[in-house]
Amino acid sequence: MTNIFSLISNYIIIFLMGIYTFSCFSVFGKDNERVEKRILARQSSLMFIIHFIAFAVMFIHTNDMNFVFMYVAQLILFMAIIGLYKILYPKASRLLVNNMCMLICIGYIMLARIQFDEAINQFIFGVLGAAFGLFVPVIIRKFKFLAGWRWIYAGIGIFALIFVLTNAPEVGGATRRIAFAGIYVQPSEIVKILFVFFAAASFRYSTEFKNVVITTALAAAHVIILVLSVDLGTAVTLFVAYVTMLYVATRQPLYVLLGGVAGTGAAYVGHRLFSHVQTRVAAWRDPFAIFGEGGFQLAQSFFAIGTGSWFGLGLFRGRPDFIPEVTRDFVFSGIAEELGIIFALCLIMICISCYVMFLNVAMELRQPFYKMVALGLGTIYIFQVFLTIGGGIGLIPSTGVTLPLVSYGGSSFLTSMVMFGIIQGLYIVREDEEDIIELFEQRKRDDYEEVERAPKGKRREEPTFQEVPKQRVR
Repeated sequence: MTNIFSLISNYIIIFLMGIYTFSCFSVFGKDNERVEKRILARQSSLMFIIHFIAFAVMFIHTNDMNFVFMYVAQLILFMAIIGLYKILYPKASRLLVNNMCMLICIGYIMLARIQFDEAINQFIFGVLGAAFGLFVPVIIRKFKFLAGWRWIYAGIGIFALIFVLTNAPEVGGATRRIAFAGIYVQPSEIVKILFVFFAAASFRYSTEFKNVVITTALAAAHVIILVLSVDLGTAVTLFVAYVTMLYVATRQPLYVLLGGVAGTGAAYVGHRLFSHVQTRVAAWRDPFAIFGEGGFQLAQSFFAIGTGSWFGLGLFRGRPDFIPEVTRDFVFSGIAEELGIIFALCLIMICISCYVMFLNVAMELRQPFYKMVALGLGTIYIFQVFLTIGGGIGLIPSTGVTLPLVSYGGSSFLTSMVMFGIIQGLYIVREDEEDIIELFEQRKRDDYEEVERAPKGKRREEPTFQEVPKQRVR
């Protein structure tokens, strides 16, 4: 009876997830504010229903009250995030808030299913991330001097990476994490944000050749240190983000070509230098040929996805725990096994919806620094999604990169929440800019009406855009 309930609930979850995913894109074409609000409110309800059904299934399977306590705690957290964003930031993007909570919700469900202790830790990170992330939008909105700190961003980033390289212990062939007061942190995660701010501030300062050379040299220093630390996933992520920002800032295809050549050469050198990279490439080519010598993880990932098929086996009816590092690098495979490939595809579409919002904000902002920040963070986000999912399904070699907001990992999770907070701040800045333009347009219309009403011969010249003080337009 329990298995039947689990199977039926899985179909319901997939159906609700499909409706939620459809809403992520249908909301873009709605000009009616009331209709848009209704769609977004429905999204929140769908997330809460999925969350409830999943934890109900897990409780029925285990009869463990810890799942009830965890569900209630998470429910309060989600309600607090959505409610506080409504109160504190009425101009914030409700779609981004919903998607952020949905991704966190999926991660919580899978962690509670596979490793309950990690689910508890991730919940703590969620509380910390929400508490800190709610301050980020106001910092972005109010602190106008952030664009002038390019040397500070670069200095802190390079220093942090060198500190990790020289002091962190080697784990799994890489030096990424370092302990502070008994807590392991991964500084390269926060360096991603600092790196984007550095590049954006530098390109905002100048896009002349001399400044491009200096900026590229400092960016290369970040990447080289990460390569020496064997943190290749983060290195390639920063490299792709920088090339993208460089092209958008300069509009020079030659830079993209040179970046592609440099990236290909660096990949070849990395493959020749690091034995564990060679193992991952060999496993990617044929995991079953070296099943006991590095291919086991990817082979188990394939087994999980194939076993789950389109509709999944249902929570607690699969064995995602057979996949090594399933809660980190291969969480997508665990989701596909128990919740199904359709659910997993919906997850990908939600991530794409977030990326579309990142790009939408970048395109509509008027200040170059903010545009570059939104573009850089969006590139890092979607490329990290690509690396994680691509590695899990065998599209590319595994890189050890986590799926933002879904995979287990304190530093990655907190950084992703801060990243979404920054985008929310930029979204609010965009709304402020539109309000200023709308105010000017209204003044312009009022002035024209005043001119038309004035007696003939006493009409003053028509107002122009230059009549509005420059500081009001910035």
